[in-house]
Amino acid sequence: MKFISTTFPARHYGQKQLRIGLQGDVSDPRTKSFLYILDILPRLQKLPKYLLLENVKGFESSSARNELLRTLETCGFKYQEFLLSPTCLGIPNSRLRYFLIAKLHQEPFSFQASGQILTRFPDQDLEDLLNDKVTDKVGEASSSLSSEEKNLDRNIAPDCSSKKSLPKGPFLFKLETVEQIERKHGQDNDSSIQMLKDFLEEENEEMIQYFLPPKSLLRYAFLLDIVKPTCRRSTCFTKGYGHYVEGTGSVLQTAVDVQLESVFKHIEELSEEEKLMKLSTLKLRYFTPREIANLHGFPLEFGMCCKVPISLSFFRSAKVVFLLGPHPCFLFCLFFFGLLNSYD
Repeated sequence: MKFISTTFPARHYGQKQLRIGLQGDVSDPRTKSFLYILDILPRLQKLPKYLLLENVKGFESSSARNELLRTLETCGFKYQEFLLSPTCLGIPNSRLRYFLIAKLHQEPFSFQASGQILTRFPDQDLEDLLNDKVTDKVGEASSSLSSEEKNLDRNIAPDCSSKKSLPKGPFLFKLETVEQIERKHGQDNDSSIQMLKDFLEEENEEMIQYFLPPKSLLRYAFLLDIVKPTCRRSTCFTKGYGHYVEGTGSVLQTAVDVQLESVFKHIEELSEEEKLMKLSTLKLRYFTPREIANLHGFPLEFGMCCKVPISLSFFRSAKVVFLLGPHPCFLFCLFFFGLLNSYD
């Protein structure tokens, strides 16, 4: 056996659970399969040559992670940990995840930084990687994100990454502060990240099924993360995207010439009908399943294996993309297999 790739239910390691004290960690029944692997690994007659593990941010400060590292060291594995988001690859989507790669080899990885969690892909000088370290082995992971990662996830749903309380300061429009708006402007001006328009499908008649219904516009308008095709950011998509609105992912403003501020300024003073009329000018829609797949790094050949009714296709496809694409795991696997080839 050459290779083991694993992940396991991660909700109990998410930032929301950490904040409210519900982190089950190794006592959670959903970690049984993972702990079973750790139990049998030292007893295997022939160990796998390589290991890859993916989980949410929060895992790096868990007891399960400590058990994993102890087992790897006992078995003689060399390993490196990462906290990575698609933005590290120039993809305009925030989805911060923990990764670990390990090999049964006497020599360490060429980019290995002992006792540190790296926050960039190892295609740079080791000195640069060390400057971007996140934490050391013994802890303090939750309080030492790099400046880049601090900027990534403040506005993301709890089960994706850290959703911090809103910064202090007067709200402008859409329940956003000056600091939040400046942060988003900074992200949109980061030329190292592609624009969303590079990941979008051409507008056509079928797009009408993805537009937000009036009820959702009126109820959730102030909570939506609204992006334009020229933006270089989007929040984490969850499996509830398209079925639920709040905290499940960004929505796309297709009326690019309309200014958000002109729509939301003093909108609370309007009647329901007037509110809906103003919000409708934004022409907000969900990202399509194909677009979400693009933002998860899937190739164009990836798609649904069978035809389903239009009324169900969006929700099922979006969930399939979410379940199969823990981005950037897909591209990270390709990178990892590249490492394997270099040693074989």
